[in-house]
Amino acid sequence: MCGIAGFIDFTRKTGKDILEQMTDVLKHRGPNDAGYEVFEHPQAHIGFGQRRLSILDLSSSGHQPMHFMQLSIIFNGEIYNFKEIRVELEKLDYTFQSGSDTEVLLKGYDAWKEKVLDKCIGMFAFVIYNREEGTIVLGRDRAGVKPLYYYWHEQTFLFGSELKSLCAFPGFRKEIDVKSVSLFLQFSYIPAPYTIYKHTSKLKPGHLLTIKLDSATIEEQEYWNVLDAYKKPLTELSEYAVIEQTEALMQSAYKYRMVSDVPVGVFLSGGYDSASVAAILQAGSGSRIKTFTIGYKEPQWDESREARKIAQHLGTDHHEWIIGPAEAKGVLELLPEIYDEPFADNSTVPTTLVSRLASQHVKVALSADGGDEVFSGYNKFNQSLSYTRYPKGLQGMLSQVMGLINPEMIPYFNRKYNFASRYEKMKLIWASGEPQKAMKYIAQYLTESEVAHYMGIQQEGYKTNFDLNGELSDVNDPLNKLLAVDYKTFLVDNNLVKVDRATMSVGIEGREPMLDHRLVEFLAKVPASLKVKNGINKYILKQIVHKYIPATLMDRPKRPFIAPLQEWFRDDLKEQMQYYLAPERLAKTGLFHVAHVQVLLKRYLSGGKVSHQKLWNILVFQLWYNHWIEKL
Repeated sequence: MCGIAGFIDFTRKTGKDILEQMTDVLKHRGPNDAGYEVFEHPQAHIGFGQRRLSILDLSSSGHQPMHFMQLSIIFNGEIYNFKEIRVELEKLDYTFQSGSDTEVLLKGYDAWKEKVLDKCIGMFAFVIYNREEGTIVLGRDRAGVKPLYYYWHEQTFLFGSELKSLCAFPGFRKEIDVKSVSLFLQFSYIPAPYTIYKHTSKLKPGHLLTIKLDSATIEEQEYWNVLDAYKKPLTELSEYAVIEQTEALMQSAYKYRMVSDVPVGVFLSGGYDSASVAAILQAGSGSRIKTFTIGYKEPQWDESREARKIAQHLGTDHHEWIIGPAEAKGVLELLPEIYDEPFADNSTVPTTLVSRLASQHVKVALSADGGDEVFSGYNKFNQSLSYTRYPKGLQGMLSQVMGLINPEMIPYFNRKYNFASRYEKMKLIWASGEPQKAMKYIAQYLTESEVAHYMGIQQEGYKTNFDLNGELSDVNDPLNKLLAVDYKTFLVDNNLVKVDRATMSVGIEGREPMLDHRLVEFLAKVPASLKVKNGINKYILKQIVHKYIPATLMDRPKRPFIAPLQEWFRDDLKEQMQYYLAPERLAKTGLFHVAHVQVLLKRYLSGGKVSHQKLWNILVFQLWYNHWIEKL
């Protein structure tokens, strides 16, 4: 695991000193080693920088940039099956000087070009310079577990594992993309390929980006798309066979994620996803694996007791930390530095703290993100299908009638939690009549009209993977359409960002065993009738987990892994919210309608039934602006 950064400067002015600045801001991602090299090409200066967190082959032979013949590479991530690929390469007469997966990828690229990625089981972002062809190729793993950003403007191409590397380049222009701010306020994250800055993009998962030095042109190429898996025919295997094959794939995926030359642990929340990781790994281990849990002092939000019972049943070496507002306040000021761009998932605080807890004991931590997407765990999938089950004509008529009524004027309901927003969403859902549109509206914390209200502007927004249409026409099952869209939106740009930045902020590697592409591709062919059976979400996963943990320990209402911000911001963290959302500070950022935000804040603090996430999103933007643009 590492951090990578670099440049292609077609003015041929940039040198090693700038490269070191871009690279060293990623020291938290790689505290064990650093490498910097500048290559001269007739058309450009090329900088490759890397910070290394030693996980495989702890010796200096894993130093980067790494070279082989005409190729040079910098690499962030892990290829879990690198030993098998190495055997294939040795049969082709390749020899190896290290025990690292980086060398395997480099020589695999020499042998098979981008087709080597078809052989890789892992998470990665890499940059390869081919001196003979005069090309530089950026690549990102199938799911997008590892990040890679790039900037292309005024004869300068920059890239890095985090935006802070790009910001460290003297010529980088921090121009805020207002359309991206709108997306952030809606979803609490900025969907790929967009970022908070103009001229700056996220490399999309499953994609390569090739820069041709002679022509100074870039070309994007897709090598894997989860939609292709969801377009294959549904399996005809029996329920028993599906469960058995799924469990076998999970065992393989989880075992691969234990490949390491340093200690490994597991984040255990008490839910089915993380319990499956801990259970399967502990069953196959000759020693007690380490598990880590964050709990809350507020009992209605706390799952630590349930996680402790699961750990005791499995016999893991369990560690927990019960937190409150004081610990949260200490993290809040760090979030802009950790996440680089506005990011307001309300579990950033506990994820950062559980990473901090784990870092005291291990260098690798397995998370269980992806379980809800591939096994169908979120209730929003059920809701999206249920709300749009009526004839489209009826839905359209209901939407039109709703448009005639002001929700604030409806007695009783207008005093319910966040009623006006929920009313607006239902109107939009029935106007569309489409389950995937319904899921988009359910996912929004602020609707587009609310964003326009609080920003004080109307604008044409960016299209995202929520807006896929024809691309979904051949997907094999209505539920699977929703799982595919969620995989390409919330999973990659929210959950994976959250875990990558939180773990790397404390110098540990986060791994995602439930996103092994073999498991994802198999489950994509499983019909909805087995993913949700008899009203039970995650039916397949639950049958597997119950082989290891009694249902009596597991079956309880699903609780998300989030912080109790609703309570904290009305009490212990109230002063911080009032400071950053004060009229003069809102005016200074220049992106909000001050009076409208103030009305929302006053309603919330006076106990009104207002969604705290709306204010949390605005607060996070203000914190980010204060850190990266201008002190407030």
